[in-house]
Amino acid sequence: MSVKKLLWTVCCFTLASCSLIDDEVYKEGDNYELDYELRLVTNMTTELQTQLSTETELELAQSLFTQLSDIFTDFAHDVDLSFYDTQGDSLRLQHDEHIMDANQASYALNLPKRKYMHLATANIVDNKLVDLVEDERCHRAKIIQLQGNTRSEVDGLPVDNIIDSHSTGIFTARQLMEVLEGVDQQFNVHLYMANCASVLVVDTVGSGVKDINVFTTGFATGFNVADSSYIFVDNPPLVRTTSISGYDSGEMAFCSVTFPSREATVTRTIIETTDPFISPYSDESLWEIHVYATVPDGTITLTKLFIRRPLRAGQLMVIKVRAKDDGSVIPIDQAVGFLVVLNWNDAGNHEVPL
Repeated sequence: MSVKKLLWTVCCFTLASCSLIDDEVYKEGDNYELDYELRLVTNMTTELQTQLSTETELELAQSLFTQLSDIFTDFAHDVDLSFYDTQGDSLRLQHDEHIMDANQASYALNLPKRKYMHLATANIVDNKLVDLVEDERCHRAKIIQLQGNTRSEVDGLPVDNIIDSHSTGIFTARQLMEVLEGVDQQFNVHLYMANCASVLVVDTVGSGVKDINVFTTGFATGFNVADSSYIFVDNPPLVRTTSISGYDSGEMAFCSVTFPSREATVTRTIIETTDPFISPYSDESLWEIHVYATVPDGTITLTKLFIRRPLRAGQLMVIKVRAKDDGSVIPIDQAVGFLVVLNWNDAGNHEVPL
């Protein structure tokens, strides 16, 4: 696990945007200083080192590390700061947006004395899949994922409700604060990651599989910023993965970046740990991976993988499978369930639950 820090200092003066504070903005009076610390808590390095540890897998692990470093990063492109009334309908009283493109910057704000609920988000502008909406009121502010396309194609066959992966690591914070008159104050605000990633690694050696398309599903479609809760729908979209292949090991990797899955529902003993990414297996599937594999005769086999471990904010989870001659993929982890549909392009008449 790595923890990286990003510090922004917000000092008092008329609402303005600049990359550095100029000496001319200082004037005598009360100083309200807000220290923003972007905390990246992730298991990315540990997961890659643990799951892809053989000599032939090291190049694949390095490529995945490079691919995901722009997601699990302490670099903030943009930051959105909102200060809300704590009474009534929680209307926004002050709003500030900045393009940082740095890991350290300073901004100036004028905050009249009163109580505020403060919400902050980072890395939304360049993430075309999500948007910050209804943020005029604190309790309604949310990050919403765009809806899936009504129709896409897998090897020329129709597949509905597909979206791309998130393109940035999203960070958020919330802080109750009271600005006092005649008192120099300092507020500390910590931003934490709100999305996560998963990787499917497919061993294709000896399988004869010609082509593979992979999608993930079962994740949240939105995030309530004020109470740090996720929004789920009954029919979540399929998330298109990014493929990394062409290595001597015969393994192909497929990566998706999403909001987290639901948390586990268990009837067995709960695992107690200080590691935020160690969790018990759920009694039911929490999220899925759909693998469409084309075999030499041109038919497509669909394998649905059912994962019973929650995928949490800031987490990377690697799932490993082995491809067979019929195009099905078998999980290495026996706790991962799967369902095989042979000849999927013939309307899936050969459904084989395993």
